[in-house]
Order: sequence, then C-alpha cells, then structure tokens
Amino acid sequence: MTYPAQSITSELMQGWSQRIPPPRIQGGCVLYLDFDGVLHSHSVFVSRKQGIHFGLEALMHSRQTGHVHYLFEHAKLLESLLEPYPHVRIVLSTTWAQSGYTQARSRLTKSLQTRCIGATFHRAMNQQLFRQAPRGLQVYADVCRRVPDRWIALDDDYFNWPSWTLDLFVRTDPDLGISEPHVLAKLQAKLLEQFG
Repeated sequence: MTYPAQSITSELMQGWSQRIPPPRIQGGCVLYLDFDGVLHSHSVFVSRKQGIHFGLEALMHSRQTGHVHYLFEHAKLLESLLEPYPHVRIVLSTTWAQSGYTQARSRLTKSLQTRCIGATFHRAMNQQLFRQAPRGLQVYADVCRRVPDRWIALDDDYFNWPSWTLDLFVRTDPDLGISEPHVLAKLQAKLLEQFG
C-alpha cells in the first residue's frame, strides 16, 4: 500500500536515524495509542520528589466535576472496546515509550499488553529530532514503516496532523480521555468502520 507524502516522511525518518530496523510485525490492523489525555487526564508530570503525578489542571478538573482522576483509569474501557476486534494490535505513540517501550507497555492491562507490537519511537532514532516532530508525523512515519492494512490513532494532541490522516484520527478529551461521551461514540464508530 502506498501512502501520500511518503517521500517527505522518509526524509524525516532519515533525519531521526540512518539505521532504523523494520518493525518485527508489519501489516494487519493497528491502533496507535497515546496515554495522556486518552487513558487518563493529560495533566501528568514526572518529578524526583513525587514521581508520576497529576498536575494542577487535573486537580482543578477534579474539584470542579467531582471526578477523581487516577492513572490509566480508562484502560479497562479501551480493553472492552477492543474485545470484538481480537485482530487489532497496538502501537504506542505516547511519550512514555521514549523512556522505554517495555516499561510503558507494562502500565497497561494484561489484555492490552498482549496486543502491543511496538512503538512509534525506536531507540535507534535521534530522540531529540523525534520529539521535535508533531505527533501526527511521528505516527505517520510509523505507518510508512509498518504499512498496516488498516489503522486509527487515539490522541488528544490535534496539532499538525497531516490532512490525509485526519479521517483515521480520533481526538480525545484532554480531561476525560476516551470516556467523554462524544469521543466514545466516535471511537466506537471508527473501530467498527476500520476493523469491523
């Protein structure tokens, strides 16, 4: 399958690394998964003192709505949404994977972990250049390498996604992630459309 602007993305990939091995698993059906703003609030920070913790935005949202946030609170919801689609694999498009794919994957439920086949970031890439690229291009570069038959991406970061990917992108709610009713309905429809 040929994707639009593949040459542009190839140049970008070469800038990240000259020697990125091909993914172990190519083709098939793929869900590109971000964590922050998808499986929990986007307001997540890491510090030496507190470790991984929610920031002020998440705390304010909790006070305003009474909803108490916790890490990966929507992982079970995603697991249930994917149950009818056992053939769908997950590629991590989250910044969590840049600190280590195995560690990032281990944060998910066992069922979601078994679906994971890789990440958009590979340790052979230049991490600084990779981080400078918009999330949409990071995902699209992986699409060009992995060549899935069908794919969708879940992310709350909606800036600078290539126009030809927008029909395959489900924008999540920064505070409620995939649990927000309009997002949930769109995700269910997109899963059925792409993978049903």
